[in-house]
Order: sequence, then structure tokens, then C-alpha cells
Amino acid sequence: MKSYQLIHQLVSLLERLEQENPGKELSLTDFSGFLLNHIIDQETTKMGSDVRFGSKESQSQELAYQLDNSIGRLFVYMSRYAKSYIRKALDGTAIHSAEEFTALAILLTHDRLTKSELISYNLQEKTSGTEVIRRLIAAGLVDQNENLNDKRSKSVMITPLGREILFEIFVDMNSVGKIITGDLSVAEKLTLYQLLQKLENFHLDHFRKKTISTKADLLNFAD
Repeated sequence: MKSYQLIHQLVSLLERLEQENPGKELSLTDFSGFLLNHIIDQETTKMGSDVRFGSKESQSQELAYQLDNSIGRLFVYMSRYAKSYIRKALDGTAIHSAEEFTALAILLTHDRLTKSELISYNLQEKTSGTEVIRRLIAAGLVDQNENLNDKRSKSVMITPLGREILFEIFVDMNSVGKIITGDLSVAEKLTLYQLLQKLENFHLDHFRKKTISTKADLLNFAD
């Protein structure tokens, strides 16, 4: 049984720890620290196994497999997988991109927003965000009106058609969410959610404060 194999692994690791610390009275804390280091060593070894990489340029591969770079690369991969699934879920609808979908979903939860607010909430640059809003207005999914509080800007709101289409898409988006999380267990999903939320809080703060707006900012922050 797999449980017996796991117990055997734990006993073997405990024996190894005792051999490395002869005569020392070991505690659960000692063993848990040793076990964590063992797991980290194993996972670090696995990093050098991206099927996309060949066998040349070992120096560049060494850089690519550094922990932070490996995490960043996996984020890029996950983003591309997610976008491909979202495009399939949007096929045949009046919404054509993940950015349009999230913009509508944001508007659904507000009476109205200024264009600048919507673009900021959707984590977009002004040019691309303005184009998303333009397409949604042209499709009849969003209305725009003069902003009563600021004549220089316009406010936008979701239309009844936009609301209707969005709720139809929500059904398919549930399938997208399930396939993105793959074969993770519920416990793994909760752990991943907590870690991603921590990262989201970190990056959203920098996004709102515009603390990383140039290459120099990026390099200075990394140092």
C-alpha cells in the first residue's frame, strides 16, 4: 500500500537525520526542518526538466532554472494556457477577449465607472483599455454618458444585453476555472489560492502606486 511506502520513506529519512547527528536527541522540529530541506532539494532538482529546453547553452539554462525565474516562466505558461481556454469559452459570443470579459464583469458590480477607473481596475494600459471599452460600446454591451462630476471624462455602465450575455458566459467560465486548476486537490487549491492572493496584494499595491513604471524602477526594486 502507498501509505506503507510513505512510512518507509519517513523512517529512512529519520535514520539519515540520526546518522548526520550522532548522539543528539532529535525533536519533531529538527525532523520537520530536515524534511522541508529534503523536499526543497528535490523540487530544485526537478526545475531542470522543462521539455521546451534543449541541451545547448548551459549557462543560459542555469539562469532560467533559478527559482525566481522558474516561477516567472511558469506564470507566463499558465497565463497563455488560461487565455487559450478563455478564447474557446468566448467562441461564438459578442465578447472576444479575456480583457473584454473582465471589463464587463467589473461593470456588472458597479452602477457606473469612469473610463479611467475601469481601465485601472482591469489592470490595463490606457491605450489598450480604451480600445476594449470602444469595442464593448460598439457591440452594445456597454453605454457611456457624460460624467456629472467631471465634464472632462465619461462614465460607462453595462447594458441589459451585456448583462444577459455575461451571465450566459459565466456557465462556460466555470469550466475554464476547473481546467486551469487541473488535477490539484482541494487542499492544494487552497494553498495555491492563498499564495496567489498574497502575490496579488503585493503587485496590486505597486500597480496602483505606479512604483515600477520604468526599466530602472524594475532593476532597482529587484536589487
